[in-house]
Amino acid sequence: MIQSINFPVAQSCIAPYGDWDKLEKRIRALGLDGVEAIWDPDEIDDRFPARLMTGCHMLFYPDWLDFYRQDVAALMRKFGSWDMVETVYRGRDTAQFVEQFRFDLDRAVSLGAKYLVFHVSDVSLEEAYTYRWLHDDYAVLDGAIEIINDLLKGVEPTFDFLVENQWWPGFTFTDPAKTEYLLSRINFPRVGIMLDTGHLMNSDTSIRSQADGVEYVLRRYREHGELGKAVLGMHFHQSVSGAYVRRNTGAVPEDFPTDYFAAFFRTYPHIESIDRHRPWTIPACARIVDEVAPKYLTHELSVSPKRPQLAATKRQMTAIRKGLALI
Repeated sequence: MIQSINFPVAQSCIAPYGDWDKLEKRIRALGLDGVEAIWDPDEIDDRFPARLMTGCHMLFYPDWLDFYRQDVAALMRKFGSWDMVETVYRGRDTAQFVEQFRFDLDRAVSLGAKYLVFHVSDVSLEEAYTYRWLHDDYAVLDGAIEIINDLLKGVEPTFDFLVENQWWPGFTFTDPAKTEYLLSRINFPRVGIMLDTGHLMNSDTSIRSQADGVEYVLRRYREHGELGKAVLGMHFHQSVSGAYVRRNTGAVPEDFPTDYFAAFFRTYPHIESIDRHRPWTIPACARIVDEVAPKYLTHELSVSPKRPQLAATKRQMTAIRKGLALI
């Protein structure tokens, strides 16, 4: 099993560690194999060493389907002008949009990534508060399938291409029929799933504890039967946020900004309160690792001064190790 941490390849993110060599020493000391890299397109650090890369989390836009479909009415309602649309999506048309993913893919392959991760979900700022969806799962799945097949056409299968579940419309890993629909329509011989345990927990607001989360993740995994073999990777973290969701969703706040970027920065802490990316601390979490037996395990934990990433990773790895010793 290849173990990594998630890490943005950006100068501002590596600066607290000194440089990439110093980060490498610290993650090797934890027994990790490298990092699952994600590039900030506005702050790419070309000094990132290929030896550190295990996989690549591809660029993602939370709200992208209306732009991909060029739904002008929806875009004007959300962004107000085409200038803002172009600023947000770094382009004006579908071809320019897909090209950004192609650039990400080419760079990852050139650095020897063992796997790539692709989000299959769509949610607007408004929906993050209302929980009333503008698009259904199949609309999002179909759009993602088009992009993925366009992106991978003619590409040598030197890596695993993994679709990641969210709790927003799209791929949620809560319905085996929809999981099969997605996987069977991707034209690539090495397609699989990156099962995000925290995102899966977010799909059930009745979860009240980490123990509840373990049982829920295992139940959803077992429901998938043979499809479970497609789970090649896991983003491992826990998110017990149901109480927050019940208190803070249902309507857009009355004082919500009309400017898109002001609204975005207002929404970001709300999303973090839903999708917590906290470390598993109970040994029972090892039951998930043991049963799924992923090829890739990424400790995808939040990064902040109050919750240092490597300390949180060590805590989670300790919980897994204790749990495996009991199995």
